[in-house]
Parts: sequence; structure tokens; C-alpha cells
Amino acid sequence: MNAKDIAAPGDLEDPAATCWIKMSEVSIEGLHQAFLDPRSRIRLGSDPVPEERAELVAVTWEGGFLDGAGIHFSENLNVLIGGRGTGKSTVIESLRYVLGLEPLGEEARKAHEGIVRQVLQPGTKVSLLVRCHRPARREYRIERTVPNLPVVRDAETGDVVNLTPAQIFPRAEVFGQHEIAELTKSPAKLTRLLERFAERDDSLTKRKRDLRRALERSRGKILDVRQELGQVEERLGALPGLEETLKRYQEAGLEERLKEQSLLVREERVLGTTRERLAPFGDILEQLRGELPIDLAFLSPKALADLPGREILSGAREAFQRLNSDLEKVASDMQAALVRAEQGLEVVRKRWGGRKQEVQAAYEKKLRELQKSRVDGEEFIRLRRRIEELRPLKERESQLRRLEAEHLERRQNLRAEWEDVKREEFQILDRAGQKVTRKLRGRVRVRVAFAGNREPLFQLLRGEIGGNLAKTVERLRECENLSLTELADTARKGANDLRERYSLTPAQAQNIADAGDSLWMQIEELELSSTTRIELNTAALGETESWQELKQLSTGQKATAVLLLLLLESDAPLLVDQPEDDLDNRFIFEEIVPRMREAKRRRQFVFSTHNANIPVLGDAELILGLSALGEASEGRARIAPEHVGSIDAQPVRELVEELLEGGQEAFERRRRKYGF
Repeated sequence: MNAKDIAAPGDLEDPAATCWIKMSEVSIEGLHQAFLDPRSRIRLGSDPVPEERAELVAVTWEGGFLDGAGIHFSENLNVLIGGRGTGKSTVIESLRYVLGLEPLGEEARKAHEGIVRQVLQPGTKVSLLVRCHRPARREYRIERTVPNLPVVRDAETGDVVNLTPAQIFPRAEVFGQHEIAELTKSPAKLTRLLERFAERDDSLTKRKRDLRRALERSRGKILDVRQELGQVEERLGALPGLEETLKRYQEAGLEERLKEQSLLVREERVLGTTRERLAPFGDILEQLRGELPIDLAFLSPKALADLPGREILSGAREAFQRLNSDLEKVASDMQAALVRAEQGLEVVRKRWGGRKQEVQAAYEKKLRELQKSRVDGEEFIRLRRRIEELRPLKERESQLRRLEAEHLERRQNLRAEWEDVKREEFQILDRAGQKVTRKLRGRVRVRVAFAGNREPLFQLLRGEIGGNLAKTVERLRECENLSLTELADTARKGANDLRERYSLTPAQAQNIADAGDSLWMQIEELELSSTTRIELNTAALGETESWQELKQLSTGQKATAVLLLLLLESDAPLLVDQPEDDLDNRFIFEEIVPRMREAKRRRQFVFSTHNANIPVLGDAELILGLSALGEASEGRARIAPEHVGSIDAQPVRELVEELLEGGQEAFERRRRKYGF
């Protein structure tokens, strides 16, 4: 015992003079239970005070199977017990529903939706009081009426606040029946569980988002340039034949005889180019007008009112106001300049129109003379006009090729940055895996595989190529250390390189090679998430270690490994519905309960169970016995006040013995049979 002789009132200030004893009610039985389990129920005055953390305070129901029921939670270990159909799962899924959390497993999602629809039922209101301590202690009431979205209120004033449950209560975790076992089937979902131990870098997330958008934009620009380039090349393909025909006309002397009209065609093209060169400046002016005036609401006196440096920051508003004024003047000057240019060009067009009429009259006279010689001068002029229209495209072709090269160079740099970001994110997860392995030394090992989830690649190939890709997918799935950039670059080289590098059949390789650069660039932009491999030491305590991968384990052993991860450091509540359904009883006793007893000092647990090890050996601070009248869809659940408390309360202890052990007689029979 923590004891010290008390000779004076001041001696009570000595931490060694007193201790804290945890009881559900002050009684001799409470003291008895406390000293039977001192590690759970006694805290010395010299022990560190548990850190404050987010916690569920209370929940109530209005309507549905739990109508009128309410629970005031302990900040440590809460255990729901009761027979089947008494509402244990409904409590867990109600808490998930009011917090707006989505199940991670597909089967868990179906079960959750079924409980909400058939047991909670439309019109039922769930109200949850939560307490947060960061950045300051504050309580919120989260309300959700089926089937509406959650509403968050300030618990003190009752006012609705512009927050979501996830914003005020992040990282809370809820797992329904068999959901933990279901997660073990998906390496990608296991990675999501591992992310809770990762030291997140918000700037990295933003970089990744910006790079993905930049890559998508670069793909669009490259494809647009190549599309226009293809159109230009197609039109220019006719130019050699037209020029050859022109030579024959020139050899017949028609060029000289219709020289004035031929030159007029070239002049007409020059005049048409002036409009094309002026158009982009009109677009720039329109874009500038669209951005003005600059929005200064963020610098308004109201926005700066609470800031100590508002007088300094108000100078930024003056700078932007000057900029607004200057840009308005620039826009006006630009508008005037464009008007003057257009007016000047209009004068040129009118003067040239007079010249065209003069040349046209002489041209028509020559055409009549040529007709007498059975020569089609009009055909020659049409040919000349077509050639003059096509020749500027050569310049555009050169511009497009330069633009394509610039976009490709820019994309090359973006690709390198994209790969760096993905590598950095993997390293954060890898360090988290190493951290978990250290924390669970000797019981669980975690390894992270870079870009292990290849399903996004396979879905892309199926969507873009189609057909039977089963063998192609299997080949790529078997490929170790698959690099998306290498796959895309190999596809650009052709089917032979694809076949040799990835052991594809000629038909498989040709399908990918024929898909084109749009697909190859999309492959470069993919993000294949990391996957997690977990190993469990299946040996009993004191035996030689025996490590097995998750896929080699029983369902119970798989769930044990994942639950050990979930019990690791976190200050957010953990809610699990009947974890023993998927756990080996030995592991519950040897691994889960000891870690849960230690972790409950730092976080809140809410479990429903039929296994006595969890509430008894875990020494639950709050045990809630549920009973029910009628079926879940029509009846009503009940939480009797005498069945709420810890095992230091006799009615609660008797209920635990009856429900979880089969009663005193069954316990005594087992003791005699097994010699306990």
C-alpha cells in the first residue's frame, strides 16, 4: 500500500501519503475489488495523471428499438453484455451512425445499413454528447435523425456550429461484428489502419494533389497539340501535289499571264493573317476584364478586426486598390489600342478593296481571252489560293512541334517529382510499420510493400483496352517491383519491347502498344497505393517464436493481429462489436486483455461481448446489461439501472456470472471437471 504516517495536516500534501481508488460505488465490496486488482483500480499519488483525451460522454435514443434508453459512458473500458437480440450491435452501430463513420468492409457496410434501416428505423433520433480537450476543453452534442445527416451543436448554448463530427472528433474507430476479420482480406485496407501511426505531412498531401493536376493538364496539352499537329499534317499532305500542278500551269505560261491576280491572292492571305494575329490580344483583354476588380474581402476592416496587426495589414488593401486602378487603366489603354489597330486595318482593307476591284476587272478580261484558247484561268487562281492558304501552316507546324517538345520536357520534370512524392509517402508508411513492429515486438511484425495495390492499373487497362485481359493482368501481377514509368516508356518503344520485358504474348503486347500515348500517360499518372503485410507470432508465451503471414493464419489469429494494432497508442475512442467472434480465446487472454488493460488508461473503449475475459479480466469500469422485449424490428431494448456498473456491484457481478459464465452452477461444474 501507499502509506505514510500522518503527523500533521501538511503531511497530506506528500504524494506518498494518499492514493486514488476506483469504485463504481463507495462500498466495502468496492474496496475489496480494488485491492484484488490494484493495477487497474489503484493509482498512487506519485503516479502520473492520465492525459485528457477525446471521449464519448453520453448517448440517448428517441424512437426505434432503443427508444428512451440512455448511456453515460466511463472514460475507460465500457462493455455491453446481454443475450442475442438485446441491442448490443444496435448501440455500436448507432454510435457509428451518429459520428458519420463509414464501415471499411463491404459486409460490415451491409450489416450497418440493415441495422439503421430495420432496427433504428427512419425517424429515430440519436443524440451523442462528446468531450474534446484540444485545443481547449469543450463539449458538443451531435444529433442525427434517420435518414438525415448529423448536426453538431455547442453543448452549452445548443447553437448549431459549422463543424462535422469528423472535425471535432477525429480518428474515432468503430468496427462491427466480423469487420476486423473482413479487413484482413484486403492489404490495401490494412494499410489504411497503419496510416493512424504515420506522421502525416500536410504539405506532402498538397504537393501530391497539385502534381496530379499538373500531370493531367500536361497530358491534355500534349494531346491537344498532337491532335492539331495531326490535322495540320493532314492538310499539308496535299501541298506537294498542289505545287506540282502549279508547276505545270507555270510551264504553260499561265503564271505570267495572270501575274496580277496571282499576287492579289497572296495579298489577300496577308490581309487575312492580320485578323488572326490580332485575335489573341482580344482574348487577353477579355481574361483581364474577367479578373477585375480584385476581390479584397479578405482585407476588409471586418475581416481584420480581431487581428493585432490590422493596421499593418491594411496597407496590403491599399496596395491592391492601387493595383486595381492601374490594371483598369491598362485594360482601358489596351482596349483603345485594339480599337485603333482595328481602325487602321479597316483603312487598309478599304484601300486594298479598291485595288482588288481594279485587278479584278483586268483579270476578268484576261479570263475571257483565255477561254477563247480553252484555258481555265479560274482553276489556276483557285489552285494558287489553296496553296497560299496552306503555306502558313508550315510555320504553324514548326510552332506546334516546338510546343510539343516544351510540354514533353515539362512533363518529364513532373514525372520525376510525382515519383519522388509517392516515394516519400511510402517512406512515411514504412516508418509507421517499423514503429508498430517495435511496439509489438515479439508478437506482430509489419512490412509495407511499395505500390503493392495494382488494381488501379488493371482497371485502367480494362477500361481503355477492353477485351479479355486476364492473362495480361496475371503477367503484370506477377512482375516484381513494377514501375509505371518504365511500363509506359516500354509501351512507347513498341510491342516487341513489351513482350520481352514483361513476358507478354504478342497479342497482349500489341494491345497495349496500340492503345496510344493517352493511355501511357494515364499509366504514368496512376498512384498504386502501398499494401501492408502482417505476420503474427503464433507461439504461446515462453515458447520459441513461430512467425506466420496473415494469409496462413486462422480467421481468429488474423483478427488478433489486427486488433493488437488497433489497441496501440491513440487518444481516440475504439468501439468493437463482439471481437471474440473472430479471436482465439488464448490470444484474448494472453494478448488482448493485458494490452487493453494498459491502453484503457490513455483511451476510451466501448466493446460488446459474450466473453467474460474482456469485462472481468479487463476489469471494465462500466458494464451495461441489456435485455429486450420482443423482436428488434418491433420490440424494445432495456438497460436496467441495477445492471449498470462494475463487478463491485453485486447485481452486475451476478449478471456477468449468469450471461457470460453460465451461472455459478455451470462454473462449479467446469471447475470440478477440469480440476481448476
